[in-house]
Amino acid sequence: MSQDALSELSGDRLVEVLAALASPHRLRVLAALAGGRAYVSQLARDLGISRALLQVHLKKLEKAGLVAAHLELSEDGKALKYYEAAPFSLHLTPDVVAVAATTLSNAGDGGATPKGNC
Repeated sequence: MSQDALSELSGDRLVEVLAALASPHRLRVLAALAGGRAYVSQLARDLGISRALLQVHLKKLEKAGLVAAHLELSEDGKALKYYEAAPFSLHLTPDVVAVAATTLSNAGDGGATPKGNC
């Protein structure tokens, strides 16, 4: 996602991005990746969480366009999936939120109980 792509988000996209950032684990993942790319096993060790839990958080961050993944082969032929932080800038103001709110779909407004954050 380009830096400009976050400046004019639809309401649904803004909700998706903010939901991705609304987890302490995902903030730590993004912070770790700000220092450079890492593969899943190394990142899990660095953060002190399981690879399975890390994968859940990486998928949400990737879906929101905040991280990108690349599969590479190591020298010994092992496939390693590297993740890196995608460049982005998010500047929220009441006006930006007001404009985004006009584009919200009704997908999440059905009165259903909201899902908890991962």
